[in-house]
Amino acid sequence: MKFGFQSAILADLTFEEVIDFASENGFECVEIMCWPVGEADRKYAGVTHLDVSNFTKEDATKALSYCEAKGVSISALGYYPNLLSPDAKEAETSLEHLKKVIKASHLMGLDLVTTFVGNDWTKSVEDNWPRFLEVWKPLMRFAEDHGVFIAIENCAMYFTDDEWPAGKNLAYSPAIWRRMFQDLGSDYFGLNYDPSHLVWMQMNHLKPLKEFSKRFFHAHAKDVKVDQDRLDDVGTMAVPLSYHDPRIPGRGDIDWQEYVAALKACGFNGAFCIEVEDSDYEGSLEDRKRSLRESGAFLRQYL
Repeated sequence: MKFGFQSAILADLTFEEVIDFASENGFECVEIMCWPVGEADRKYAGVTHLDVSNFTKEDATKALSYCEAKGVSISALGYYPNLLSPDAKEAETSLEHLKKVIKASHLMGLDLVTTFVGNDWTKSVEDNWPRFLEVWKPLMRFAEDHGVFIAIENCAMYFTDDEWPAGKNLAYSPAIWRRMFQDLGSDYFGLNYDPSHLVWMQMNHLKPLKEFSKRFFHAHAKDVKVDQDRLDDVGTMAVPLSYHDPRIPGRGDIDWQEYVAALKACGFNGAFCIEVEDSDYEGSLEDRKRSLRESGAFLRQYL
């Protein structure tokens, strides 16, 4: 597997500076963020390291040439909106931009895009399902026509009381993934697997590895610390951040030696990218760089 990081944590830097940092610190690849240029609507979003709005073959060649000169590859192009938002304009705009990301991935010969399924959090899973199929069946045909695989991250995207009861991403559990794979019927649709989300949902993060190993297209390395005292007080029906904190690998509850060994055992050979959402490393750009250096040093002993 290739070892790298997601570029969102280095929002201050240009594409070239992100690749320079990866090269100088021994990372093999970077998941490059490709949000539309503009302000973010949430933390760690709205980061544009490649602007794909009017992306050309020349743009692709320039970016790839820079990466090649630095000995760093791009693991995927990433964009994480809500394609099933109850706000029709938001959903439509997100879908159109995701198609641009898919086209850019094709032009670059990367053939992988990381994203979210999306969710209308005001409805149940069952009530979301017809719209999920309405949006994603033609989208997957579009991706297949461009030879691009889609890797869905398994974060529930549930942060505030306004997002009750299920957050802004439908693909948060094995039961839902299994149904998605069956109903979409596309070999190009898989997972960008992040074990930390299963941990805070009180689920076994190792159990899905065997069943879904062929659907693991990309993987995030992010840890989580569940505060049992807080959980005992508020329960799992509370807003999740009231009882857990995202952490860099080695500062949370995941046994990374066990997890990396399990990833290898299931045959995963994709990109393994650090994702930083640890509030203890948000004070400055140097803190954010340090989070990646420390995460890298910790995980390399198991890789």
